[in-house]
Amino acid sequence: CKILRCNSEYVAATLHLRGPERGAASCTALRSYSLCARRTARTCRGDLAFHSAVHGIEDLMIQNNCSKEGPTAPPRPRPAAPNAAHGFESLDICDYERSFLYKHGRPPGFQHCAAFGDPHIRTFHDDFHTCRVEGSWPLLDNDYLFVQATSSPVAKGSNATVTSKLTIIFKNMKECIDQKVYQAELDNVPAAFQDGSVNGGARPGGSSLSIRELSPGRHVEIRAGYIGTTIAVRQAGRQLSFSIRAAEEVARAFTEEQDLQLCVGGCPRSQRMSRSPRGRGRVPAETARALCREMLPVEDVYFQSCVFDVVTSGDANFTMAAHGALEDARLFLPDAEKLHIFQ
Repeated sequence: CKILRCNSEYVAATLHLRGPERGAASCTALRSYSLCARRTARTCRGDLAFHSAVHGIEDLMIQNNCSKEGPTAPPRPRPAAPNAAHGFESLDICDYERSFLYKHGRPPGFQHCAAFGDPHIRTFHDDFHTCRVEGSWPLLDNDYLFVQATSSPVAKGSNATVTSKLTIIFKNMKECIDQKVYQAELDNVPAAFQDGSVNGGARPGGSSLSIRELSPGRHVEIRAGYIGTTIAVRQAGRQLSFSIRAAEEVARAFTEEQDLQLCVGGCPRSQRMSRSPRGRGRVPAETARALCREMLPVEDVYFQSCVFDVVTSGDANFTMAAHGALEDARLFLPDAEKLHIFQ
């Protein structure tokens, strides 16, 4: 419900009205306020602030002798921040969080997705799947980002797979960045985009996309401030992992044709695996549990995933994959209470 935006636009339009012109300008502002409120009616039907505004507009129209028919005015631009050389649009269009706050009067919401280990997928909706997806699968495919994970068997003859390559495309955004491609493979987690650059290019908002190395060859963080998004790419043992904190508006910016996204729908039912270790593993389950408990004291899905991966692969480094994914979730999740998932 965007009634608060209508309220603030009306206040901004009438704040500085003085003298004999005030009456006509007030009526113009009130008609604009009324129009703005009508546009929000569908989404604001049950909102008390909306009903209060509607009644307030009617009272003010009567007090000011305003007719319902007449000119309306576009909302007045808000004053630029002090010391700003340019207006808001040119200054902050590539700062998503500031832009959203300016437009909606509140900070944006965020969602988290991760893919690590076997791969295990934590979706934007906090569903958790273990997948046998071999080959290339899209984690994300929306108006701003395309992320593809390529998987290969964790061991010869195994049904389990791990991510061996990640391709991330930041799509061209006219005011802010050139299209940039980031690619990581096993033993090659670069701290630069494919063209060798470390930012979004020469456009005015180029610095709103940046990449930095947190652990040489093992962990990079990509910040895309122009879409309110942060991505972490890690290598632990013989697998790559991906984590993202994305603005809700960005995560939802896709069409029906872009329906296959593991971060949105999880892995297809035919590709899901049970995390209960069955048959003969490469490491006894109790040994794996002891190894995983050292890194993951809470026996949640991250712990279960760790046990599954160590049993299946025989590689104790998979404890680091689950631990890294949990640390990313701790940083990226908007709601700390959703950190641990129990199944």
